[in-house]
Amino acid sequence: MGWLPVALLAVPLLGALGLVVLPHVLRPVLRAYGLVLSGVTLALAALLVAAFDYGRPASPQFELDVPWIPGLGLRLHLGIDGVSLPLVALTALLTFLCFGYLSWGRARAGEFRRARPRALVFTLLVLEVGMIGTFLALDLLLFFVFFEIVLVPMYFLIGIWGGEGRRAASIKFILYTLLGSVVMLLGLLLVWAQTGTLDIEVLAAAHGSGMARSVQILAFVAIGIGLAVKTPMWPLHTWLPDAHTEAPTTGSVLLAGVLLKMGTYGFARIAIPVLPEGALAVAPWLGAFAVVGIVYGALACLAQRDLKRMIAYSSVGHMGFVLLGFATLTPTGINGALFANVAHGLITGLLFFLAGAIKDRYHTADMTVLGGGLLATLPRLGSVLTFAAIASLGLPGLAGFWGEMLALLGAFQPADGLPRGLFLTYMAIGGLGAVLTAAYFLVMLSRVTHGRPPPLLAEHRDVRPYELLAWTPLVALILLLGLWPGLLLSLTTPAVHTLLGALP
Repeated sequence: MGWLPVALLAVPLLGALGLVVLPHVLRPVLRAYGLVLSGVTLALAALLVAAFDYGRPASPQFELDVPWIPGLGLRLHLGIDGVSLPLVALTALLTFLCFGYLSWGRARAGEFRRARPRALVFTLLVLEVGMIGTFLALDLLLFFVFFEIVLVPMYFLIGIWGGEGRRAASIKFILYTLLGSVVMLLGLLLVWAQTGTLDIEVLAAAHGSGMARSVQILAFVAIGIGLAVKTPMWPLHTWLPDAHTEAPTTGSVLLAGVLLKMGTYGFARIAIPVLPEGALAVAPWLGAFAVVGIVYGALACLAQRDLKRMIAYSSVGHMGFVLLGFATLTPTGINGALFANVAHGLITGLLFFLAGAIKDRYHTADMTVLGGGLLATLPRLGSVLTFAAIASLGLPGLAGFWGEMLALLGAFQPADGLPRGLFLTYMAIGGLGAVLTAAYFLVMLSRVTHGRPPPLLAEHRDVRPYELLAWTPLVALILLLGLWPGLLLSLTTPAVHTLLGALP
């Protein structure tokens, strides 16, 4: 079934091209067009999940390996394993829910018509191509191409459909990410020059053989900087709060739910398995930046007044736990990082949906202006916000708990060759960050959901049907992964052991 990866890319790509070739023909069905295409993509992703051989999740499946540019020896190499499968499914689901959020319900029909719908649908479809392609690519150059494809549609998504400060936020986003990508490309070219191949499977199986330790360190730092900007890692995070604050709801959901995962996925797919000696040398520094990001993100959240900006800064902290898990270079830590990746995509995607819904009703996201009382005025919306907040702060039994716990547990006993005392310090600081995470979410809930309702609510409408349809799958998956973490860990564990095969 090697055609499945191609179909996953072809459906949104051909849909985007259809909007260019047949714009007038498709205009009457534009509201349903993106929803149907993203639904087909989601169905293909579901077929991929159903047909996946769970007996060998460490081996790439559904592979396609054909010549791409024969004169340069470049190949179109796609495939999927236990690390990438959950992220492909997450991407297809969130994109479908975003199209549903835009297309369902009378309340948004007029807004959809006013928002340059053809351009918006085109932008989201191209964005989906880049996101899914990044997780399917098994060639370094192909990975880089898909990694870069997402930048242009996200730039326009923020710059055209964002808030009042959208232009500055979109320019900051594109400059930061392009600069990081240039550095990453230099690292990828260095690997190619040293090994003579761009095939990720071959490079991962070689575990750095043929590359001197100094070369591995240099390549890891270069590739890591590019990935860290997209993650984002402190102090390369400063583009993120502005981008999230100004982006439309769908842009914030996909930015937090998928785009940030492309950076962390690169550490698991390329940096650690291909450059093991470089990973071992840089891991203490990666851990240091990770725990600073955890504490910084939490303290920044406590200082925020804007709800969307607070959720954006929370991503800096949560991605810090992901990076800490990778820095341990242990199966436990990396499993935690991969679990936290998926959990963050579900929970923060839901949080941004909720922030958008609150802003639609109150016409502001300023928590001091909101004034509280959401549970009394809009009890269903307030209840879902409370659920998402306690999931994000890491309550046991919900998806947010397992990734952070495993990342801290990995720091308790890092890989051989790493200073255990230093990583115990990281574990303690990360634990403090987890406490601060609980603090800022509880402060947010006290400001927004509790207290006396303000008189400014212009529209007394609780959760609408299209919102319920968009949020229910995320709530269900947060509960499922929280109560049954083995569902995801059984996929990632064999693949992680394979990735770490050469590390001491």
